[in-house]
Amino acid sequence: MTLTVDQCHVVPEGLAYLRDLMEAYARRTPPRTVAALGNAPLDPSEERADAIDSADLIIRVNSFVLDEPGGPRAQGARADVVVWNRITSPTRFTFDRYRERLYLLAEPMRAHGRPEVWPMSWPEDLGFVPLPNGEVLARIGEELEIPWKTEQLAPTTGFTAAWLAMTLFPAADVHLAGYSFVNNPGQTEWTYQAGGSSPVGPEHRIDAEARVMREWIDQERVRLWQ
Repeated sequence: MTLTVDQCHVVPEGLAYLRDLMEAYARRTPPRTVAALGNAPLDPSEERADAIDSADLIIRVNSFVLDEPGGPRAQGARADVVVWNRITSPTRFTFDRYRERLYLLAEPMRAHGRPEVWPMSWPEDLGFVPLPNGEVLARIGEELEIPWKTEQLAPTTGFTAAWLAMTLFPAADVHLAGYSFVNNPGQTEWTYQAGGSSPVGPEHRIDAEARVMREWIDQERVRLWQ
């Protein structure tokens, strides 16, 4: 992938520390390839799984799953950074080997007065880093062109992970997978690779997220694996 001058932008000063933290968990610094994955169902694909597993840095979200030895390969078997929120329904992978990963807590609704909740599922000694709403939520809201403050909106955790990959590592090849809203921006329900489904929250504007992600794809800034 060849980046244009406009795409080789400088990481925002207020987010440079997040880049440095994430790089500490990468296989190579600076990472040349970054994979960010949503949790939409993916059919088996050796090519996709190889591309994800070979990335220098892999970002996953919420109720993610990993490929297991001897099983079908679809989304790779590594997780370096986890972006998750307080209402995550954990899978058996979510906190497995948690001491070896960086956990970034996305809590955009705290900016709208949502109270703090401590789920019982979290390991007692889990250390995590909250994403700063003043930097992340505000910047994503501007890029999506949504009235995030007046209408109390919030980006999806999946889009947040992809945005972090794009924003913090502008010179890297970015691979995305597991994002159903790109092809179905009008969906009202999420289905998950781990199984089950849930409604799309009223605080999300996935049509705007789909529009921005399609722009990234059209500009060849990312590769979306179907």
